[in-house]
Amino acid sequence: MSATQEHLGTGRRKTAVARVRIASGSGKIVINGRPMEKYFLTESQRAAVVQPLKVTDSANKFDVRVNVQGGGPNGQAGAVRHGIARALLTVDVAMRPPLKAEGLLTRDPRERERKKYGQPGARKRFQFSKR
Repeated sequence: MSATQEHLGTGRRKTAVARVRIASGSGKIVINGRPMEKYFLTESQRAAVVQPLKVTDSANKFDVRVNVQGGGPNGQAGAVRHGIARALLTVDVAMRPPLKAEGLLTRDPRERERKKYGQPGARKRFQFSKR
């Protein structure tokens, strides 16, 4: 793998979409032009982002650049995690078993349920009065 070669991966979670580029480097993670620490403020979100790199023991081998849009912070963190896992597969197919064992290659299908008419939310009902 040459120093300029980039590997791509697309990750999705809820309504967030992340386009991930991985190149060999020192382990920097840049999301929408900002360092990961400035973009994801909670420790759980940061842990989710680096999980695929830790599982494959490649945390300091790759520089990661991400463009992520849509959704909220947790959905975006999940999308970035999914995208990094997919990009790592294009680097080396031998990383597939550990990533699959951790469930990082599966797109989380859970979506927000739509609000129904005559109700304040998706499932909640307005208060019922018999009389």
